[in-house]
Amino acid sequence: MAKKTGNLAAMKQRAAKAAAVVAAPAGQASAAAAAAPKKPFNPVQFFREVRAEARKITWTSRKETWITSVMVLIMVVIAAVFFFVADWLLAGGVALLLKLANAG
Repeated sequence: MAKKTGNLAAMKQRAAKAAAVVAAPAGQASAAAAAAPKKPFNPVQFFREVRAEARKITWTSRKETWITSVMVLIMVVIAAVFFFVADWLLAGGVALLLKLANAG
């Protein structure tokens, strides 16, 4: 998957904010959050932010999706064969035990 390059200054600013929140004592961080007034819901801003986040999504290519799907199918077949054999062996073992128990 290709990585998108972003605004370096904005990334540094977000990292600094995150570091400040982590470094702040627990009581101070919760008090600051409680003191900040709650902003009213703005649907226009909300959808603007949703679009901005949606632009950050990197979708896999068709080839990568195909390869991953084939790998999943192969693993499902291997697991199915394994559990079929394990079930067959256990059923045979239980049948043998019951046969021995009834014979004695």
